[in-house]
Amino acid sequence: MSARRFSQVDVFGSGPCSGNPVAVVLDAGGMSEAEMQRFARWTNLAETTFVLPPTSPGADYRVRIFTPVLELPFAGHPTLGTCHAWLRGGGEARDAGEIVQECDAGLVRIRRDEAGLAFAAPPLVRSGPASEEDAARVATALGVDPGEMLAVEWVDNGPGWITALFESAERVLELRPGALDFDLGAVGLHPPGSEAAIELRAWAPVNGLAAEDPVTGSLNASVAQWLLGNGRLTAPFVATQVTVPPPTQIVPPASTDTCTRPARPSAVPWRAT
Repeated sequence: MSARRFSQVDVFGSGPCSGNPVAVVLDAGGMSEAEMQRFARWTNLAETTFVLPPTSPGADYRVRIFTPVLELPFAGHPTLGTCHAWLRGGGEARDAGEIVQECDAGLVRIRRDEAGLAFAAPPLVRSGPASEEDAARVATALGVDPGEMLAVEWVDNGPGWITALFESAERVLELRPGALDFDLGAVGLHPPGSEAAIELRAWAPVNGLAAEDPVTGSLNASVAQWLLGNGRLTAPFVATQVTVPPPTQIVPPASTDTCTRPARPSAVPWRAT
C-alpha cells in the first residue's frame, strides 16, 4: 500500500473546530475510484477530495470530490480547503495571484490575496423556477405552507441544490426540516440596513433525515448568482449562515462575505462572478 499525504482542513471557520471540515488526499495518482470512495466513506466527512495532476493545460491541479456515498462535480468548501492544502503541500501556481482548479464542473478560478482564498462561482448546471411538484416537495420537507415561499428555484452548480426564498431571515432560522431525500437550501432577507443582506441555511439527506451543513460555499455562490441575476440583491453584499443546533449543542455562527474589505472575525470573504 502506498503512503500518501493527507490533510484535514477547517474551512470558513473563525477559529479551531468552528468551520466546515474537508479531508484532502494529496498525491492521489494511481488511486482507483473505488479506493477513493472507500476512503471518503471512512473519513465520514461531508466531502473528501483527491488531488491529481491536471488534464487541462490551463489548470494547476485536478481534484475529485467525494461524499461518503457518491462523487460530486463541484463543491464550495472542498474547493477552498483543497487549494489551501495543495499550496501548503508545496503546490506552485502559474499565477501567484490566481490558482486554477480542474474538476468535473470545469475550471474554477481561485483568487489568492492577503484576505485569503476566494473562488469564482462556476456556471449553474440547472437553474430556473422549480415545478409545482418540486416546490410542493420543498414545502413538505421544510414543514411550511407553500404560500410562505416567495420563490423556489434550482440553483444547482453540482451538488443538486434547490432553494426556497422567504421574506425574512427570521423565518429561515425557524425552519426545522425532518425527512429529506434531496439537497435543500433556504434563504431569507434581512431587514434593510442590516449588516447582512440574507440568511442562508442548507441541508443534505443523511439516513433519510435532514443534516444541516455548517457553511456551504457552493450554495452561497449559486444563491448569489440567482439573487443578483433577478435584482433582489446588489453586489457587494454579506450573507450569513447560522447553523441552528439542537437544544444541548452549541454551534458558533459562520458567514460568507462578498465584500472585498477585510473579513470580520466570523466571516470569510468571497466573490461570485
